[in-house]
Order: sequence, then structure tokens, then C-alpha cells
Amino acid sequence: MGFRSILGACLVYIGAVGEGEGMKITDPVRALGAMSGTSLDGVDAALVLTDGEVIAGFGETGYRAYSEAERAVLRGALGRWPGQAGVDQAAELVETAHAELLSGFDCDLVGFHGQTLAHDPRGQGLHQGTHQAGDGGVLAEVLGRPVVWDFRSADVDMGGQGAPLAPFFHHACARWIKADAPLVFLNLGGVGNLTWVDPRMAKPEAPGACLAFDTGPANAPMDDLIRVRRGVRFDADGALAASGRADQGIVSAVLKRAFFSRMPPKSLDRNDFADLVALVDGLADADAMASLAAICVGAVLRGIGFCPTLPARVLVTGGGRLNRTIVDGLAAGLDCPVVPVETVGLDGDMLEAQAFAYLAVRVARGLPTSAPGTTGVAAAVGGGRLSAPRGVV
Repeated sequence: MGFRSILGACLVYIGAVGEGEGMKITDPVRALGAMSGTSLDGVDAALVLTDGEVIAGFGETGYRAYSEAERAVLRGALGRWPGQAGVDQAAELVETAHAELLSGFDCDLVGFHGQTLAHDPRGQGLHQGTHQAGDGGVLAEVLGRPVVWDFRSADVDMGGQGAPLAPFFHHACARWIKADAPLVFLNLGGVGNLTWVDPRMAKPEAPGACLAFDTGPANAPMDDLIRVRRGVRFDADGALAASGRADQGIVSAVLKRAFFSRMPPKSLDRNDFADLVALVDGLADADAMASLAAICVGAVLRGIGFCPTLPARVLVTGGGRLNRTIVDGLAAGLDCPVVPVETVGLDGDMLEAQAFAYLAVRVARGLPTSAPGTTGVAAAVGGGRLSAPRGVV
């Protein structure tokens, strides 16, 4: 019997429980965030002690890898919307994997992002909106804890891009490390995104406190290429890319696309640059990988140019921070330090999971989770739905 079949009776009940209701939170709580990113490697989980404004501390972390068979299910559902083939199977897989990992934690509240399968906030294709597979109501019942989920829809409904959503947490992190000048958090996952933050501003939703947007393709095309050509998941340390020579004609042509000159905020779907692997099809493995790495670097450098001021430093998070070819390329192109977030005491593998723990508390308190400067939404808005298990208000 499948995961959802076992919980079938619960699903009817959960849909109306906790929706739109807040939680009375005055002191820091143990919030557990979970993230399954566009790299499709697995589920990250992390505890944050927070009241949704100030970070009081960080707790345990965990990881549950997807098997190759599971990744194949998720890849097969990419770009699809509710009701389309493969989506229900992907959603149940996501719910099951999260339940297995999250059940091992003691927490007060869960922030469940789900797995992004499609993201088209302005409806350029047949659909409009954003689609994260996985039902937080299911997890609430399994875990016996309130779950905040569907973080992006409200922002999209109000005209925002629905992404990126980590900026308010980045602002809190900048204040946690006691930064005294604007800096950039650069997340290099499947897609790259950056947050320029001014920690001198008390609230992340204040005008001028944050600017955030997707920079362009990052790990996704590189991972796709090396998986097909060499049967491995990623280019460890960027070694293959470092041994090759980028095709500057291809790199230049890609960076001339309209997305890179469009003013932020702006966001991408993982598949928006799905043609890049085909573009480098005629190149040797090392040169193809070097070309894709150079596109990632060039996209970020273009993005930094949109920032209100040059950051005092760039803190790199996500799997791309371990790719020396990319990090060295960024350092060569910027007049400021480019360093992994570990240098300031943060966890580059868990920052996104921690972000959704933090955002879950904000949603539960009715605080905004995005603003015009982070997603282009019309006004500061609090996204997310709150589902509680039976017997919990």
C-alpha cells in the first residue's frame, strides 16, 4: 500500500485544519526546515532556534539522499503541473523521503518546501504559477507537528516571481554574523541566485534592505552533462572543468540572452536553460564542462552589476561553492573577497533548509516572507499555508 493510501483518511481532514490560522509565538522555537533542491540530490533538514526575526542559534542537521531510481522519477516529472503524468508519483516520493528524515528530529514547527517541478510565474507557457510537489498536510499528520508549506504561491498570486525566498533569512544571517556593510549571499544550486543585503537595516522588508534574484544556470547543466557523458553525479571540485578550455563563442552567445539584461527581481525554472547541454554537444568533455562553468560565472558577474553597491564580500553557499573553477572565476572577476559561508560560521550545505525553518516561523507569526526587492511582489507579503495534525491547534 502506498504512502498516501495509508493516510487517505487523514488527507480529507487535514485540508481544512490550520489553514490561515496563526500560532502564538513570542520566544524562539525549535523550527525544522527541509529543502529538496533543483539538483535533485536529496533532502536536507536543519533546526534553527528563532522567533522569525532574530536567529538565536542553530541545531542538528540531517540529509537523506535520493537513489538513482528516485532521481529518475523526479527528473521525469520536471516541468509538469498538478494532474499531469508522473506528478502524483513524484509527490508521494517527496513526502515519503521527507517523512523518513524529519521523523528523527524533535521540533516545534516544520517548514516544508517540497520539490519544485515547474515554475512559470508570468505564464510564458501553457501554465502560470509555481508548482512544488508534496502536501504539507500529509507530513503534519505523519510527524505530529504543525507544518508550514506552499511558501511561493501567495507571492506569485500578488504579482511576484515567487523566488528566491531565502533573502529574509540571509538578512538575519548577516545580522547574526554582525556584518556592518552590504554583502552578497550567492547560492549556487541547480540555478544560481544572489541576495544583496544591507545588515544596517533592521527589517528585511524595509526598502533598500534586500535585493534578490536568480542569476542564471549554475550546477544543473553541468550535472546533467557529466551524468550523461561519464555516469557520475557532479564534477568533483570542478576538476574536469579546470582541465578544459571554455568555448568563448558559446559563452558569449548565451550571456547575450534577454534574461541576463533584464532588471531584477527575476527568477528561473531549472529547465529554462535546458538547451545548454546540447549547445556544447560538439565539444570534448573537459571543454564542454569548462564552457558551462564559464556561463555560470559570467551570469553571476552580470548579476553583481545590478547590486546597489559593490558588496564588501561574497559569501558562497550551495554545492557550487565546492567547484574551484567557478569560485576562482568569480574571484578573478570581482574586486571583493569571494569565500564560502563556512568562513563566517554558517553551513553551506544547510543554508536553504535553515531558511525554510526561519520562514516557517515568520509564516506562523503572520510576518512577511518576501517584498518588492526580493521577488518583485507588489507589497511585502507572507506566503505559506499552515497545516496542523489532528488534535493540534
